[in-house]
Amino acid sequence: MTERLRVLVVDDSAFMRGAISRVLGQDTRFEVVGQAKDGEEAVKLAGELSPHVISMDFNMPGLNGAEATRRIVEKHAIPIVMLSAHTREGATATVQALAAGAVDFVEKPDGEVSANLNSVRDQLVEKLLSAAGANLKGAFPRDDVLDAPPVSRRAPRAAPRPMPAGLRVIVIASSTGGPAALVRVLKSLTLADKAALVVVQHMSAGFTSALADQLAESAGFRVREAEAGDAVSAGTALVAPGGSHLVLERNGNVSLSDAAPVHGVRPAADVTLKSAALVFGARTIGVVLTGMGRDGALGLAAVKAAGGRTLAQDKATSTVYGMPKAAVEMGVVDEVLPLDQIGQSVSRLVSS
Repeated sequence: MTERLRVLVVDDSAFMRGAISRVLGQDTRFEVVGQAKDGEEAVKLAGELSPHVISMDFNMPGLNGAEATRRIVEKHAIPIVMLSAHTREGATATVQALAAGAVDFVEKPDGEVSANLNSVRDQLVEKLLSAAGANLKGAFPRDDVLDAPPVSRRAPRAAPRPMPAGLRVIVIASSTGGPAALVRVLKSLTLADKAALVVVQHMSAGFTSALADQLAESAGFRVREAEAGDAVSAGTALVAPGGSHLVLERNGNVSLSDAAPVHGVRPAADVTLKSAALVFGARTIGVVLTGMGRDGALGLAAVKAAGGRTLAQDKATSTVYGMPKAAVEMGVVDEVLPLDQIGQSVSRLVSS
């Protein structure tokens, strides 16, 4: 018999802890091994019970969901799925937890506390199952590993060939594990007056604005959620809004489309990358980070065919090696790099 997934349920509401435990208890693939009423207890039980995955409330007294997530990921590398209220406060807190290392999130029905948890049962089960297979040890190495000198596994690369004159446009695609990866990439990415950035993160409407705010705290340039008609301009990053595809137009502005989802998602990175390749050609830099599925591979193919540069995150540091793997297997990636080298590599291309 396959081992059941051990789940720790964390919520400050006894009602919600019971409701979540009952829902998961109906599925033979799960075993609820404990319940925690706040962040401090969650950190304690994570060490004592060694669950495979954790369901975590976003808003708790004392140690909140984001800080509890940070401590659990750093100490134990246990995957966490957040339960979020569909409010501005809930979106902000959830994105903070995702940036701290939570793998994914599920929106609570009807706000904070609801008897209608069955309406998101399938989504919760699916995301807990997926999260349990996430690679957090590689994506979030311990401090002693981070402080160790890097080990080179390849011959030194030649300096990149100069890119054509004019504005360079960087498109970064990400999905599961993306918010935390984006924070780390943007910390070491330089745009200056040479490049614009577009971020396509698979995320529902209402959360991408909070994501832009979160990224703005780490980046050394302006970051905001895109609106129709925004100009693609040097020194600025635009985040594709949840629920809309972002298209780069020939006039240098962006348009938003409610066309059908691609690969089951909207925004889809393939849409944005293909439009960037069409408009900016060899001045396009495409990057695919951690995430499930294949979105971004065809877009990188278009960028490469147009003479642009393509990069992908490596398996060892990807929370989920799905999107990067698809691009690598298609043979359209110029460089496969650990997460913490991507920002610097892109910056070198921008300044070349």
